[in-house]
Amino acid sequence: MKIDRPKLIIVVSALIVMTGLVATCIFGMRYYRYARHNFTARDGEQHEYYIYPGMTQDKLTKMLSADYEIASMDAWVRDCKRLRMDTIRPGHYTVAARTANRRLIRMFSRGEETPVRLTFNNSIRTRQQLCGRLSESLMLDSATLNQYMDSVPFLKKYGMTPETAVCLFIPNTYEVYWSMTPEQLFDRMQKEYQRFWNKERMAKAKALGLTPQEVATLASIVEGETYRTEEHPIIASLYLNRLHLDMPLQACPTVIFAVGDFTMHRVLNKHLETDSPYNTYKHTGLPPGPIRLPQPSALDAVLNAPRTNYLFMCANPDFSGTHVFSETAAQHERVAREYRRQLNQRNIKK
Repeated sequence: MKIDRPKLIIVVSALIVMTGLVATCIFGMRYYRYARHNFTARDGEQHEYYIYPGMTQDKLTKMLSADYEIASMDAWVRDCKRLRMDTIRPGHYTVAARTANRRLIRMFSRGEETPVRLTFNNSIRTRQQLCGRLSESLMLDSATLNQYMDSVPFLKKYGMTPETAVCLFIPNTYEVYWSMTPEQLFDRMQKEYQRFWNKERMAKAKALGLTPQEVATLASIVEGETYRTEEHPIIASLYLNRLHLDMPLQACPTVIFAVGDFTMHRVLNKHLETDSPYNTYKHTGLPPGPIRLPQPSALDAVLNAPRTNYLFMCANPDFSGTHVFSETAAQHERVAREYRRQLNQRNIKK
């Protein structure tokens, strides 16, 4: 049988073209799933995930498929194998509403995390409370953090002691990585600490005869006395005067810290006998460390305290929430008597 050569060439050429088109479509779709789009969020929104150690590819796929339609599961599995996504790194990740296999595989295998916001303020009074707050925002448990804050050799690197370790944590909001180690956390906080304690502030602390940690300790006492920030510089001045005269600070907030009952509204004589280095009624000078995390504004209130001769303070008898400051014990006693008289008149028990 004679073969029509021109027709054969046409048929073969057509088959080659069709095969090429099919191959192009197959590989084109594979590339599209790989590089452009394979995952679509059912709600049209991006999703956040916290990946803990031990996450497997199967578990990750199940987690993602709960929120996303996967156009080609075969393409996802094939690309994971081809790119060797054997290890999924712990971290906090944000997945876009529409994304491709390559982006997800690289993100999870390389640990390309989305930072989290770490916030803490002056409501934190103890090291244990700080560790608890940090563990709420990071992949770190509070017990581990507390061990680091109690380690003298570890803290020596940062120029801190277990009593002053909290000084590194200046209240603010920071962007950090959720999976960071304790060492990375302390290194980051040290950078923020050094940024705050610039040459100007260090010079002011030196002029007061205080270290940055002592400034933080005094600022924590000032904040413990009142929430009225406009009084902070005057109160700081008062306590600086007492320190320079080697007078006991006799600050009630330090007694409350020593007792450990932060629900106390009144410091009684029995509380003044508490045996603690934080009890400034029994010990002169500053306590070993801060009694809360002082705000940057309180630190600056100490550094920029005005020059006064005040040595005493008493709650204002007009009950405005302010204080009356006095230079002598006699002046202070007159204000205190008036305050007690107003209490009796108003039948207020303090």
